[in-house]
Amino acid sequence: MKGLELAEKFYLEYGAQMIREKFSGVEKYIAVGLCGSGSECFGYDDALSVDHDFEPGFCLFIPDESIIDSRCAFALERAYNSLPREFMGCRRNTVNPVGGQRHGVIRIGDFLKEKTGTEDGQLSEKDYFFIPEQSLAEATNGKIFSDPLGHFSAVRKHLSYFPENVRLKKLAGHLLLMGQSGQYNYPRCLSRGDTGAAQLSVTEFVKSTLSVIFLINKIYLPYYKWTFRALSDLPRLSELSKTLEYLISSGNGEERIKKQEYIEDICHRVAQELTSDKLTRYSGDEAEGHAYSVNDLITDSNLRTMHILYGV
Repeated sequence: MKGLELAEKFYLEYGAQMIREKFSGVEKYIAVGLCGSGSECFGYDDALSVDHDFEPGFCLFIPDESIIDSRCAFALERAYNSLPREFMGCRRNTVNPVGGQRHGVIRIGDFLKEKTGTEDGQLSEKDYFFIPEQSLAEATNGKIFSDPLGHFSAVRKHLSYFPENVRLKKLAGHLLLMGQSGQYNYPRCLSRGDTGAAQLSVTEFVKSTLSVIFLINKIYLPYYKWTFRALSDLPRLSELSKTLEYLISSGNGEERIKKQEYIEDICHRVAQELTSDKLTRYSGDEAEGHAYSVNDLITDSNLRTMHILYGV
């Protein structure tokens, strides 16, 4: 059973009753769910995931002390910690009585501060360029099981993806890097016999391509070790996964011809998607050409005229 499903079942069987019976006065202020760090919050957990930080646990997201004071928060944490130590064959981890772990009582402001740098999750367009994308993914992943007032859910919805101008700036930058690394630098490094630099170039191409694919899909790029796993779930261009894996796992001897062909095919496929979305007016397959065309669509003139790599 996936960790997210396990957490929800544990909440429904024990957590909901505990809150209702012991904290009815503040029940409406408590949002319950599972989100944040950890493969289970993305649904990427597997048989190997149970070796650390895996348990039947959930998060109780509460507002600031003006609504739920520290004494009540402490009592809520103790009550959470007193729930059954084992559920559906899985043992719970030891919970710090004052919080600070992935599960249990978490102030909404603390959670948002950690993930976004602000306690209310209200970000300017500029702010998005200084927050790691994986942190935004962690702020909005998982599932909220209960949120009577809907406040926390509304903040998560607000943060669900980049503002369009931010997406376009990031897309333009990564397209430029795709072209420079894969279509330009890779063959030049090969012609010099510098296979180390060639492999670095193709690795940079794959990293930039992954960013472009996620930007096209309007999905935050997660922590790097889950990128290919997340790619398989995307509705668009997920079929390029095996090709991208081949590029970074193969050598640069006889494979070089195939790799160059793959790079050109990937750029062509990306160009088709950009054209389909009316994000580019450039008609060729050179990623750099599409980069500048995408950048021209940015409606904020200050952001549009900033360096094209500002967003990467």
